[in-house]
Amino acid sequence: MASLNVYSALLVLFLTCGAAMATKENDQIIKENNCETKMGLPCVLEAFTCIFETGSISNKCCGELVGLGKVCHSALVKRTLENPLFKDLSPATIIAKSIQTWNNCLALVDSPSPSAEGYMIA
Repeated sequence: MASLNVYSALLVLFLTCGAAMATKENDQIIKENNCETKMGLPCVLEAFTCIFETGSISNKCCGELVGLGKVCHSALVKRTLENPLFKDLSPATIIAKSIQTWNNCLALVDSPSPSAEGYMIA
């Protein structure tokens, strides 16, 4: 029985360290790339709503998101998912919406349409 407790403790330690390392890795990426200073607050809120809730993102904010860069975008989404406030969200769904938002914004920025007014992810 004692060995079961040791293995349980090691498993918890391993999982905790893994999560802490992921957090440190994302924090390091965010810090090294100045990710938190590359988008204005209104566009941060639009992108957040589009990815973590249901909303749309404007062409202007798509431009800022692409300017942020994929590395920063991914690190910020992953760090947000690590926040206990978002523990009830499905990480797979959020990552999928994050990728879809990125790809749609990248396509919009690469080939802008004069009539495009942004898009919405349901």
